[in-house]
Amino acid sequence: MGLFDSIRGEFIDIVEWTDDSRDTIVWRFPRHDNEIKMGARLVVRESQTAVFVNEGRIADVFQPGTYTLETQNLPLLATLKGWKYGFNSPFKAEVYFVTTRQFTDMKWGTQNPVIVRDPEFGMVRLRAFGAFAARVVDPAALLRELAGTDPQFRTEEVQEYLRQLIVGKLGSALANSGVPMLDLATQQDAIGVKLAGVLTQELTPVGIAVPKFIIENISLPPEVEQAIDTRSRMGIAGNLDQYTQFQAADALGAGARTPGSGVGEGMGLGLGMAAGQRMAAGLAPQQAAAAPAPAAAPAPAAGPPPLPAQEQWFVGVNGAQQGPYDSAALSGLVGAGTLTRETLVWKDGMAGWLPADQVPGISRLLGSVPPPFPQQG
Repeated sequence: MGLFDSIRGEFIDIVEWTDDSRDTIVWRFPRHDNEIKMGARLVVRESQTAVFVNEGRIADVFQPGTYTLETQNLPLLATLKGWKYGFNSPFKAEVYFVTTRQFTDMKWGTQNPVIVRDPEFGMVRLRAFGAFAARVVDPAALLRELAGTDPQFRTEEVQEYLRQLIVGKLGSALANSGVPMLDLATQQDAIGVKLAGVLTQELTPVGIAVPKFIIENISLPPEVEQAIDTRSRMGIAGNLDQYTQFQAADALGAGARTPGSGVGEGMGLGLGMAAGQRMAAGLAPQQAAAAPAPAAAPAPAAGPPPLPAQEQWFVGVNGAQQGPYDSAALSGLVGAGTLTRETLVWKDGMAGWLPADQVPGISRLLGSVPPPFPQQG
């Protein structure tokens, strides 16, 4: 500061701060040689606190209001200075204005996945992001621990520290919540409230509180999301037969949309043949009614009796009953690994479910399937 600042300091006797920014936490009042005239007026607005610092020590803290700086208003500062000249000369002190309103534009997110143990899916990697609000509740502690002598302490100087603290607490909060992964979306508010309390307690030594913590989204790795989608599709499809039909129809549809694959032409030919058959079946009764009645034909020679009905089997897969299946379908299940020696089977006439290798009609299908591998010592 030059001569003009020195002269202006002799006449300016109002100490105040009107904040024209949205990210300033601490602002130091500029004054030539830090000299403040005795009897000056201190204006502290709502959402502000004024902190007087003398020779590196916090002397007094003023809450919102208007004050006349005299001896009775600065007892601690007067004691520290030990004035000898009637307290009428200017005294030297630094004045810091601290914003106590909420800063609501604070963002957070996990740069790396957080690994948690889920009761249904085991170990999963989660990513999350959201926002939070922060405010100063102890200006003196903030100056001592974070701001120091910075003349303009902004949110960007403390936001990364807060983000790292949040990420460090997020994993334990999710793991200790006891909420399954599929139910996290319904419990995000409760987890956010819990994290706000944990972070406020953790930040007490630096004078900051987190009154609001918002979890905007919790996401999973792409492969886990794909597995969940597949499981949902299986739940919609029902049993294995319906799921196989669903996959076949899906594959045909994808092939039909692929130029040059031949699947579209094949589907068109098949649909045309099916339409022709239905048309012929519809015209047959009309032609039969219009045609003259044929002469009585000789009775056909006796042919072989009808084939016996095939046995219908039911299979237990993942604790659910599937079927019925005929022998050909059972062979397909054996080839796919769905039907093993330990798989429970049942058909009409059996007293109860039995493992497949104990049923003579099915054990022959398992001839090429090796028994369970013995456990190693």
